[in-house]
Amino acid sequence: MSQPLPQNPSAAPRILRPFLRFAQLESSGGIVLLACTVVALLWANSPWAATYDALWATRVTIGSEHLGVSKPLLLWINDGLMAVFFFVVGLEIKREALVGELASPRQAALPILGAIGGMLVPAGIYLAINWGRPSSQGWGIPMATDIAFALGVMTLLGRAAPASLKIFLTALAIVDDIGAVLVIAVFYTDELQARYLAAAGVFLVGLILLNVAGIRRPLAYVLLAVALWYVTLKSGVHATVAGVAAAMCIPARARLNPEEFLREGRALLQAFDATDEQGHTPLTNEEQYATVAALEQACERVQTPLQRMETTLHPWVSFFIMPLFALANAGVALKGEMSSAVTHPVTLGVGLGLLLGKPIGITLLAMLGVTVGLADRPAGTTWRQFLGVGCLGGIGFTMALFIAQLALGADDLVRAKLAILAASILAGVLGWLLLRSGNSRASGEADERRQS
Repeated sequence: MSQPLPQNPSAAPRILRPFLRFAQLESSGGIVLLACTVVALLWANSPWAATYDALWATRVTIGSEHLGVSKPLLLWINDGLMAVFFFVVGLEIKREALVGELASPRQAALPILGAIGGMLVPAGIYLAINWGRPSSQGWGIPMATDIAFALGVMTLLGRAAPASLKIFLTALAIVDDIGAVLVIAVFYTDELQARYLAAAGVFLVGLILLNVAGIRRPLAYVLLAVALWYVTLKSGVHATVAGVAAAMCIPARARLNPEEFLREGRALLQAFDATDEQGHTPLTNEEQYATVAALEQACERVQTPLQRMETTLHPWVSFFIMPLFALANAGVALKGEMSSAVTHPVTLGVGLGLLLGKPIGITLLAMLGVTVGLADRPAGTTWRQFLGVGCLGGIGFTMALFIAQLALGADDLVRAKLAILAASILAGVLGWLLLRSGNSRASGEADERRQS
């Protein structure tokens, strides 16, 4: 983040365009996510609440008795579809590590430090409140940030939220995701089955070999990734870890470099122009059709498989998988739960971890990094704005619900869900207020400097 943007005025929009598209998709997906959350809460507290529980308990079997998988619909969503979510998370992590905000130590320092603080402090608060209780297993719940909701709140601020803070929040959330994946893999794993774990290693090596051999067709990777998911599910390691592992093996190099694409593209466009006949289209002109097909192939070859997969899967994750996950997991029966849950250690641990631990941890570690010279604070930003971003980091919705499912029993899970929902709403409102007031203060300071 400390590196200046290119001076070429046309370069900055070109560099920021993929990020802006990503932020727009995440924020609009957050609206759908919010709508499904509201539907789940209304459904679970309606006269038809029994149908809510019955639907997600419906058993679905795919495959044979020995090779198939038979699970309730809820687990197909949490273990199956969420593996696709984690696959896209893995693609984002790899892209950011190669060419994005995590590509150099200096760029990555600020979001990494913020994310570390935003994981350790909430976990510490939860453990301090739940120490010695079985519910202490839930310490990982308040650690992660829901990027869809967080970016959605920042989008509501418009120009009041500087682009540098949006980039910081995105990079921080991605580092958070890395931490969440490691926590799930290490601390929320069942008893391991050696033969399935060995099979997972074989399929993972197969994915690596496909990359080394220069195979660029997505289907080959998809088939091995599905096999990896199946044996990982059977091994005792949570199946979503297979999504991230598979993503790390997807090629990030294109078959055609930009110079070759330009030469080939220009030649094909000239050929298209030379074969143009008045009154004819590629539908009736075979030479034009062949030229268009060749140009389409060239466009595919200049894109990396990582880009193509991420672009293809992002809408499915944002507008189907995450909303469906919310619909299946956010339904909490509120009757008789609120009064007893408010002071329960699980509720307090999750709520305070998200609402206080996140902003305190993110801001303090970021300030420490800037103070000792490990990172630079983006120009035109204030620490009040960073505190606001830290509050948005307390919107832990999707990942927090996911870890809660793995860590807690039925009664504590209900309390954790209530805390996640309440704390995420309060964190979003507080973050919005701080960023809005922080922008006014930053503008006033800038005006004073110009006048002096």
